[in-house]
Amino acid sequence: MFDSLAGSAQNSALRLAGMPASPPSLSQARPRKPKTGFGFDFPGSPYRFRVNFTSASPERERKRPPKLAMSGHSKWSKVKHFKGALDAKRGKVFSKLSREITVASKAGGGDPTLNARLRMVLLKAKQANMPADTIERAVKKGTGNEHGTDFEDLTYEIYGPSGVAIMVEASTDNKNRTAAEIRHILSKNDGSIATSGSVSRLFRRVGQIVVAQDNSEEDTLMEVALNAGAEDFRTVPDGYEIITEPACFETVHQTVEQAGIPCLAAGIVCMPDSHVPVTPESANRVTRLLELLDSHDDVKDIWTNAEPSRN
Repeated sequence: MFDSLAGSAQNSALRLAGMPASPPSLSQARPRKPKTGFGFDFPGSPYRFRVNFTSASPERERKRPPKLAMSGHSKWSKVKHFKGALDAKRGKVFSKLSREITVASKAGGGDPTLNARLRMVLLKAKQANMPADTIERAVKKGTGNEHGTDFEDLTYEIYGPSGVAIMVEASTDNKNRTAAEIRHILSKNDGSIATSGSVSRLFRRVGQIVVAQDNSEEDTLMEVALNAGAEDFRTVPDGYEIITEPACFETVHQTVEQAGIPCLAAGIVCMPDSHVPVTPESANRVTRLLELLDSHDDVKDIWTNAEPSRN
């Protein structure tokens, strides 16, 4: 009874407002198409019937992210991955060079004309196309004009697979952390820390200058180098190698450059007195160890007496 009274009251109110007492049938509906889904308008009636579907409108469909292509099957993905790898490698090289520049500047000042070590590092930075502002910041950190972390030089004497000797030079702001990380790499790759002096005695420090074969005639370069005080002159694949005593390195290097002969590389290196031949199987393990050591952020230079066996 109460429901019928309430229904009558509701119908009376709708008639007074000019609305129909109940929704019309779907046969009277006029279809309409909203932005998404479908709906019906009833002429002369406030009632609307609408159905929303899961499929989106063309506008929304265009906003959906595209499906990812399989790695390696897209030319752009290959270019992007290759560029990313190059950028990462370049960034690591710049980071190591910045550290070397900072340490060299701190040890001998920021003037390369008075700091031989800084001159050699700047040469390496130039060969790596390091930005000038990055070099400037590294020099300021070393000279104290800009706040920076203090680094110190470390040398590790290592025995690798098949008993090859390895010399590693590093710059670090935490020698305990670096030592632990280097030992971890060695423990996983058949390497070990040698006693002090047992490996370094197998190497000698010399100045090394490398010139591309296309940059100079052999006789001309040999004459310039030997007259400047070079110790040895060698022909190597695609170029020439000049060996000097560390004390004569700067003189020979500057003389070669003043003669208009560009250098591919120049610096003080640790050269082994003799080489240890290794089998192809051992060479793979030695190469892996050297690559892991070189990938460490604190390592700046690596030398070894390993040589591939000719058998």
